[in-house]
Amino acid sequence: MSREQLFVGLEIGTTKICVVVSEGLSDGSIHIIGVGETPSRGVRKGEIIDFASVTECIHEAIVDAEEKSNVEIKSVWVALSGGHLQSFNNRGSWIIPENRGTINDEDLRMVEINAKEVTIPATNTFLHTIIQNYHVDGNRNVIDPEGMSASRLEADFHIVHGVKTRIQNTLRCLESLNIDVEDIVMNSLAAAQVALTQQQKDLGALVIDIGGGTTDFLVYIDGAVRHSGVLALGGDHITNDISIGLRLPIVRAELLKVEEGSALLNDAVSGKITLKNDPGFSGCDIDRRALTTIIHARVFELFQLLRREVERGCHLDLLGTGLILTGGSSRLRGIQAIAEEVFRLPVKVPSTRNISGPTSTFENPEFATAIGLTKYASAVYSQLPQESLFSKITGVFGGLFRKN
Repeated sequence: MSREQLFVGLEIGTTKICVVVSEGLSDGSIHIIGVGETPSRGVRKGEIIDFASVTECIHEAIVDAEEKSNVEIKSVWVALSGGHLQSFNNRGSWIIPENRGTINDEDLRMVEINAKEVTIPATNTFLHTIIQNYHVDGNRNVIDPEGMSASRLEADFHIVHGVKTRIQNTLRCLESLNIDVEDIVMNSLAAAQVALTQQQKDLGALVIDIGGGTTDFLVYIDGAVRHSGVLALGGDHITNDISIGLRLPIVRAELLKVEEGSALLNDAVSGKITLKNDPGFSGCDIDRRALTTIIHARVFELFQLLRREVERGCHLDLLGTGLILTGGSSRLRGIQAIAEEVFRLPVKVPSTRNISGPTSTFENPEFATAIGLTKYASAVYSQLPQESLFSKITGVFGGLFRKN
């Protein structure tokens, strides 16, 4: 098996560290050959707060993935989340030199650079510049302008930026383990690679990835990314509410949420849930109606906040596909119904086409982001010459480590 065919996705989540090793196949699909995971320590709301603990957890997950895949991992594609990530749309323009008159690769690069000639916080750095549309001499929505005769090139981009030091902390965890970083990809963009088909992107779709500490979202309209964002709320906040409201230890509250929890008030039937004695915990009875009411309130609030954020960047009636829920917390009973109620859109489960391997892995929404990273990586390698890919990666990360 060629080394270039192997791609490793790493998600550093609030509740778990996940590593997926996949093989990129000639037909554009991927085959999962190994998954490593470990509980996460030192991460809060998607961001690193304990460097040593996170580094140790990453090492454990990588070793686990190496043992299961029989592959030595030397480089990874990393997912990034956190409330510090921000995005906006902007247009760049570029005048084609008269002595040439045709658009080449340098023109495409310059129009992208011009689109980023905007003021962002001094503490931030650019993470993604995602093409939406090209416009050539007023001809709108050109797919590939290279080689066309023109005097003026314009392009619309979705641009994502975040706090430079927080991105660097992620990179340095891996640097300390002698693991190379191929690229950093925001969580929602990675998850969308497995959650959506091209047809769904063209129709318009909203992907919501609900993790432990954050909820990431991404909006596609007419096949292009139009809006994205991160809320510093996730499944852990539901657990915390249960813990406080029912006076339970966090571990017990999480288990209760997973095994008995529901976001539907219709499920709030009267009755008791008996928790047995454990070392350090005296058993007790929990009112089922109280549990459901707590979960419903937090989930409803989460989707209300999400709707408000999504509507800042797009109209919901443009989302012909509807809403795709993924991430570990999307498995909570009744959560799809609440999403439908708040957004008034159909809610679908992610597509798993063009992915093979252990069914339990690619059908588990907890692994969507890490799997999506490997699919993203496979697509990048298939579309770019190796020298262009090297230049791209150098350009992205050179600025992150440059001291001056």
